[in-house]
Amino acid sequence: MAKRILDVVVSGLGLALLSPLMLALAVCIKLDSRGPVLYRGRRVGKDGELFQMYKFRTMVVEADRIGPVVTYREDPRITRVGGFLRRTKLDELPQLINVLKGEMSLVGPRPEDPSYVAHYTAEQRKVLRVKPGVTGPTQLEYRDEALMLEARTADEHYLTEIMPEKLELDLLYVHNRSLALDIKILWQTAVTLIFRDRRVL
Repeated sequence: MAKRILDVVVSGLGLALLSPLMLALAVCIKLDSRGPVLYRGRRVGKDGELFQMYKFRTMVVEADRIGPVVTYREDPRITRVGGFLRRTKLDELPQLINVLKGEMSLVGPRPEDPSYVAHYTAEQRKVLRVKPGVTGPTQLEYRDEALMLEARTADEHYLTEIMPEKLELDLLYVHNRSLALDIKILWQTAVTLIFRDRRVL
């Protein structure tokens, strides 16, 4: 209950206070490239329920049809404005809408694409017992994930190496989650966004 109250208060205030910035970013996206302002990606939520996760669009239209689900180093599908949004993590702001709707939490496991969740083991599927989060240990540790991936091997490398490592962190969070831990992770996220080169985990 306390976690949900925190989610509603922070996401509601965030959307209200950041609305001028979000409007400015929306204008920049429209001026930079053809396509919608928001990207709506299918993700797997709590108990395996599918939902649409909102992000500011950072790639060309129909990018998922011309490349892998994950992004990789020097991905040509990323727009000019999209590169800035990804570096600053401002593309994640619309996920506050998902939090307010109750589909996500401020802190939790990273929501994954259904095509990748299909590869989860029974143990790994335990991460689906809680709502996915905008931030969390995995999002912090792998905030520069795209730099680890090459175009030709992106999907395979992600599935066989990166995803299992991320799920280990997510499972650790699920087993030890608490309101105090969530507040700590939110603080670490703020520090990381301000001091990009600083390791906090």
